[in-house]
Amino acid sequence: MLRSIALSKPLAATLTKMGPRAMSTSTIVPQLQDAPNAKLGGRYTVTLIPGDGVGQETSSAVKTIFKAANVPVDWEQFDVSGYTSADDKTFKQSVESLRRNKVGLKGILYTPVSSLGHSSFNVTIRKDLDMYASLVLCKNIPGYPTRHEGVDFAIIRENTEGEYSGLEHQSYPGVVESLKVITRTKSERIARFAFDFALRNNRKKVTCIHKANIMKLADGLFLNTCREVAKEYASSGIKFDDMIVDNASMQLVSRPQQFDVMVMPNLYGNIVSNVGAGLVGGPGIVPGCNIGREFAMFEPGCRHVGKDIQGRNSANPSALILSSVMMLRHLGLDDHANKIANAVSKTILSGAVKTPDMGGSSTTTDFTFAVISNL
Repeated sequence: MLRSIALSKPLAATLTKMGPRAMSTSTIVPQLQDAPNAKLGGRYTVTLIPGDGVGQETSSAVKTIFKAANVPVDWEQFDVSGYTSADDKTFKQSVESLRRNKVGLKGILYTPVSSLGHSSFNVTIRKDLDMYASLVLCKNIPGYPTRHEGVDFAIIRENTEGEYSGLEHQSYPGVVESLKVITRTKSERIARFAFDFALRNNRKKVTCIHKANIMKLADGLFLNTCREVAKEYASSGIKFDDMIVDNASMQLVSRPQQFDVMVMPNLYGNIVSNVGAGLVGGPGIVPGCNIGREFAMFEPGCRHVGKDIQGRNSANPSALILSSVMMLRHLGLDDHANKIANAVSKTILSGAVKTPDMGGSSTTTDFTFAVISNL
C-alpha cells in the first residue's frame, strides 16, 4: 500500500467542489481550486502574459469581454516572450507577480529550438512554482462539427519531471545523453490527482498512458505506481486500465470515445494534448490549466503559438476565453464564468461568426463582439 499524500487545503477543496458533468460549457470549464482572497471591494488581481504569436490578439479579446461583462478582475500584464531570458527583468517581474497573485492567465510562449542553453519559460515557471498537474479538456462543442462525435475526455499530465527534466549533456563529441527522471513521489501525486478528478467529476475510468514495455524502469515505475493508487479507489467504482502510448495514439484517432480520464508522464501528455485538440476542432478551441498546491496558471490546452497568422486578426480566441472562464471558476466568480461560457456557446452554436479555423472568414474582433452581444 502506498502512503497517502495529504492534499493542501486549496487542492482538497478544489476537488471537492468539482461537480458532476453536464452537457453544457460548465463541463469544459470546471472550478479547480479555492480562490485567492479578493482585494478590498471584491476585485481580484491576475497576472496576464499574452504570449507570442496571436497572444496579444486573443488576450485583447479576453480583456474586452471581461470589461463588457463587468468582471471584477484587474490585470498585471507582462509582455514576456519565449525569447526572453530567465535573467531578464520582465521575466523576473512576471514570476514575482504570479507568486503574489497566485493565479495567472497566459497565452502560448514560443520556445526557440536552436538556442542552446535557452530555458523554456513554460517549463521553468511550472517547475519553479510546482504547478505539477496539467489539465486539458477535450470535448465536442455543439455547433462545431468534427470527424468524431461524443468525444469527452480529460488529459492529465505530470508537469515537472520526465523528459522535460532538462538534464542533457554531451558525453563525447557527437554523443548526447538526455536523462528522463521519474520518481515514485511525483508519479503518485499525479495519479492521485487524476483519480480525485475522476471521482469529483463523475468520471468512470482512468487510463494510464505509458511505454513500460521498452522503458521498463522509468515508465514501469509510473505504471506500477498508478496501479497501486487505483487499488485505493476501487471501491468508488472508478475503473482503471493502461495503454502503451503508440497504441493510445492510434486509438485516439480511431475511437476516442473510449477514453474518459487519461494520466501520463510529461512528454506523452504534450503530444496527446495536441492530438486531442485536433479531434475536437484544433488549438483555437481547447482550454487548459496548470495547477499546483498554491498556484494556478490558465492557458490554451494546445501549445500552438500561431506565428503564421500573427497580426492578421484571424485567430480563434475561444481557447483563451474558455481558459479565462476556468480561471473565473477558480476565483469563485461563477456568475461571471457562466455568463461568458454561455455567450461563447451561443456564438459557436449560431454559426453566424466563424474564424478561418472553423471554416469561416470572420475576424478575431468579429468573434469577440459576437460573444459580447450574447452576454
